[in-house]
Amino acid sequence: MEPEFLIANITLFLLAIFLGFELITKVPATLHTPLMSGANAISGISIIGALIGANVAFDGGQTALSGLLAFVAVVLAMINVVGGFAVTNRMLNMIAGKKRGGA
Repeated sequence: MEPEFLIANITLFLLAIFLGFELITKVPATLHTPLMSGANAISGISIIGALIGANVAFDGGQTALSGLLAFVAVVLAMINVVGGFAVTNRMLNMIAGKKRGGA
């Protein structure tokens, strides 16, 4: 791997971490449910990408490591989607319960 390519990737990764942290800390509590829904959509896209990567890894005769990484990516993205939907559902039920109790 070329050093310039590696440095560019590390720089991009660090900038993404910084930007993500800054964005999440600035979000008010009332927007967490819509933000979680957006994160679920992004994780769904990650699942599709990981499935395509797994297909390429197994059909293209790639090493077992690339197939294993694609499988791990699918599993982690699915955990994120299921957990995100569970949290979103719980938050919406809490909001709906407050509206019913006060009416």
